[in-house]
Amino acid sequence: MLSILIPVFNYNVLPLVKEVAKQCDTIGINFEILCQDDASDSHKTTLNAEIDLLPNCSFFKNETNLGRGKNINSLAQKAIYDWLLILDCDTFPAQNNFIKKYIDIISDLKNNILFGGIIYENKKPHKEQFLRWFYGNKRETRSLLTSNLVVKKDIFIQFPFDESITRYGYEDLCFFSVLKANHFKVLRIENPTFHLNLETSKVFLNKTQIALENLVFLYDSDKILKEESKIITSFELLKKLRLISFSAYLFKNNRSKIEKNLLSQKPSLFLFDLYKLGYFCNLKKSS
Repeated sequence: MLSILIPVFNYNVLPLVKEVAKQCDTIGINFEILCQDDASDSHKTTLNAEIDLLPNCSFFKNETNLGRGKNINSLAQKAIYDWLLILDCDTFPAQNNFIKKYIDIISDLKNNILFGGIIYENKKPHKEQFLRWFYGNKRETRSLLTSNLVVKKDIFIQFPFDESITRYGYEDLCFFSVLKANHFKVLRIENPTFHLNLETSKVFLNKTQIALENLVFLYDSDKILKEESKIITSFELLKKLRLISFSAYLFKNNRSKIEKNLLSQKPSLFLFDLYKLGYFCNLKKSS
């Protein structure tokens, strides 16, 4: 029936596994939960090893870091059931009928891909985590992501994550781009998980920079269409207007001021958009 795949990195995933397993047991379905740590160096791995003691649950550990996409691909190859549920390790079902909702739909479904959504807790986090929480609430809750995604196994095996993407960022965009090119549609339903793990604003900003380096790679490799990224669409417009060098210059001269705002308790998402576009222009100019 259902194989639940959870890629793990530096996170205690045991509470998530216990909750999902309990929900599966409650409705009496055949299931397995496969967790795979991506070579993280953390004491939490010891906690996660307890997963092997739970019925229908397995915990694996990679000797070398594969990256999120390749890690999930590896889990999918291990899966024994026809349906896959992909969950990030730092999520948690918002409702106690989370699994039942998916099972009810896939039991009578023409769509082979479902996305349940991501939400954030209403309570404001510590001030050093504010950017991640604010961005998540305003943008990620409206985005299409591969966390909390149900997909038929045969489709995923045929169209897996691009394994050339080994660093953080935009693997979801590339994955959905391939599905769209092959005429698959993703059905979005209201069955969300909470995103629990909030990085500090500094860490999130650094991860954003790494993600933009990934986006340059995807753009240069023609792995995504420009229409699928607002950053690339804006970059193409600036390119036509011959404003790339000027935009990169403005970014360099205003970077520290924008970062000061983004690391504050009142970050501007408009400035964040300009920051990402400017960073992308600077990367392209340098290359």
